[in-house]
Amino acid sequence: MDKNTIIGFVLIAGILIGYSFWTRPSAEEMAEIARQDSIAQVEQKKQAERLKNQQPQQLELQKASEEDTTQLFYAALRGESQQVVLKNSKLELTLNSKGGTVSKVVIKDFEDINNNKDITLFEGNDHSLNFILATKEANINTSDLFFMPSDITDSTVTMVAQADAGKSIELKYTLHQDYLLHLQLLVNGMQGAFQPNTNSIDINWFEKCQQQEKGFTFENRYATLTYHLLDGGTDYLNESKEKIDENIEEKTDWVAFKNQFFSAVMIAKTHFNGNALFTSIPQEKGSGYLKQYEAKMKTSFDPNGKTPTELEFYYGPNDFRLLQKVEEGSKFKKDLELQRLVYLGWPLFRIINRWFTIYVFDFLTSLNINMGIVLILITLLLKLITFPLVKKSYMSSAKMRVLKPKLEEATAHLNKPEDQMQKQQVMMQEYAKYGASPLSGCLPMLIQMPIWIAMFNFVPNAIQLRRESFLWIKDLSTYDPIYEWGKSLPLIGDHLSLTCILFCVANILYSWMTMRQQRDQMVGQQAEQMKMMQWMMYLMPLMFFFMFNDYSSGLNFYYFVSLFFSAAIMWTLRKTTNDQKLLQTLELRYQENKNNPKVKGLGGLASRLQAMQEQQLEMQRRREEILKNRKNN
Repeated sequence: MDKNTIIGFVLIAGILIGYSFWTRPSAEEMAEIARQDSIAQVEQKKQAERLKNQQPQQLELQKASEEDTTQLFYAALRGESQQVVLKNSKLELTLNSKGGTVSKVVIKDFEDINNNKDITLFEGNDHSLNFILATKEANINTSDLFFMPSDITDSTVTMVAQADAGKSIELKYTLHQDYLLHLQLLVNGMQGAFQPNTNSIDINWFEKCQQQEKGFTFENRYATLTYHLLDGGTDYLNESKEKIDENIEEKTDWVAFKNQFFSAVMIAKTHFNGNALFTSIPQEKGSGYLKQYEAKMKTSFDPNGKTPTELEFYYGPNDFRLLQKVEEGSKFKKDLELQRLVYLGWPLFRIINRWFTIYVFDFLTSLNINMGIVLILITLLLKLITFPLVKKSYMSSAKMRVLKPKLEEATAHLNKPEDQMQKQQVMMQEYAKYGASPLSGCLPMLIQMPIWIAMFNFVPNAIQLRRESFLWIKDLSTYDPIYEWGKSLPLIGDHLSLTCILFCVANILYSWMTMRQQRDQMVGQQAEQMKMMQWMMYLMPLMFFFMFNDYSSGLNFYYFVSLFFSAAIMWTLRKTTNDQKLLQTLELRYQENKNNPKVKGLGGLASRLQAMQEQQLEMQRRREEILKNRKNN
C-alpha cells in the first residue's frame, strides 16, 4: 500500500462525508432558513394548528364551503359522527362517517415508541382527506358531509352522502388481506350538476407524520414525501428543507407520506394530473412529529357516475419484499415500483443492494438467527469476496517495502528539489523492472468503496433491524447510548453512542496499521510527506464520530466489524509474508527484465503516468536548455 492507497481512503472518506453533509442543510441554507425563520414559523404554526384548533380563518372557509354545499347536500351537512372499523391480521382502520374517510390507522405487530404492541400511524386531527367536486353552482367538499355507512363487514363498507332528488356520493371501501385499502368514489343522479367538460376531481390530503423511533434526527433524515412518476422512477421533496406547495409538473402514479420504516401511500388507478402541489415541513425535536405533509392533486372523475374514481391506499411497513408482493396484489396491475420506498442509494449502490445485499440478507434472515449475527455474517461474506483484491493490494505494498533499500540506492544521487521529477521516473522504472506497480495497492481498495456506501444506504432502511437487540444494543435501528443528557449540544447531540465509539476506535487502529505499513515503503522525502498525511488519517475518525453518533447502531456495528476484520486480515498477511522469499522472487523478475528494452512490469494507468513523467522531464530539460542559451547570449 502506498501514498495512492491513502488517497483512496481519503476519497472514500470524502464521499461518505460529502454524502452525509449533502443530506443536511449547508451553512448558506441554514443562514437563509434563519433569515426567513419568522416567516417560516408563522406559516408552520398556521399549518399545524389548522386541524388541531380549527382556526377562525378555516372555520370561515368551512362555513363558506358548507354554504356552497348546502344547495345540493343540505341534509348531509347535519348528523352524528359514527366510527366504522375495518380490520384484518395486519391492519385496523377506523373510518369516520364525517367526511367518510380513514381517521385512524393501526399497523399490527410492530412496537411503537412507547413499547406498545401495535403502531398508530395517525389518528384524529393528524390526518385529513377531502375530495372536492366542482359543480356549476358550488364546490362540494366531502369533509363537510356526514355519510351513512352500510354493507359493513370486517373488510367492506359503503359510505353514502345523500342529497335531494336521489342525488348522492358513494365511497365504497374494500380492505385486502394485507396492507391495501381499495376505494371507489362515484356520484349518482348528478349528471346535470357539473360543467360539460368536467373530468377530474380535486384531492386534498394532509398528515402530520408521527415520530415512531427513538432517534428523532436520524428518523427525520429518512422521512420524505415521495412520489412515483407515471413514466417511471421516483423522486422526493428534500427531507431537511421546508417545501410549501412545491409544483410537480409531471403526472404521478402515487404519493407517499413516508417516515423511516412506515408509509401512507395513495395510488391512483389512472394517474394524478400534472401540476400537483406538495408540501413538506420539518417539525421540531420534542414535538412528537417528524414532518407535516400535504398533497393537492387531481385525478380522473366521471360526472355521469358510470365509471368510478378508483384509489388504493397502502398503510404499512417499508419492507422491500413486502412492497413487491403488495404491488402484485393491487387491482390496478401497474408497475408501481412501491419498493422504491426503501431507499437503496444512487444507481451504482442501488444495484449492489438490489441484486446482492438484499438476496444475502433474505437468506440469512430466513435462518432465524439474531440480526447482529446476520450483520457479522454479511461482513464476513463481503470480506471473503474482496479478499483477493485486499491480498493483491497488500502484496503490492509488501513488494515496495522489500524494494525500499533498492530504490533508496538507485535514487541516492537525486535528493535536490529540482531532481524530484527525475527521481519519480527512476523509481517507476525500478518498479517496472522488479514487476511491482505502486498503483496496484490503491485501485483494488477503491473497488471496495461502493460496498461501504451501499451498506451505508441499506442498513438504515432495513426494517428487519427495528427493535432487534444484540449484546448490549437494545435496538439495531437506532443509536445505542451509554450516556445521555437532556440538552442537545452542537455536533454531538444529547448522547454518546457506544457502537459509534467502537467504530471510531477501530478506524484509528486500522489507520495506525496502514500508516505504519506505509512508512515501511516510503523513500526519501515521501516519508516527510507522510507525516502530513497521517494527521489527516487520524482526524478522520474524529470527524466520523460527529457524523455517526446519531446513526443507527446497526450501521456503526457493521463498520466496526468490517474494520476489525480488515485489521485482522492485514495483520495475518503481514505475519504470513516472508520478505526474503518475496525479495528473491522480485530479484528473479529483475534479472528477466534487466536487459529488456520494453519492460511490461507497468501497465494501464501506471504506464501512462510514467509516460507523462517522461514528457514532463523532457519539457523541463528543454526549458533548462533555453534558459542556458539565453544566459550565454
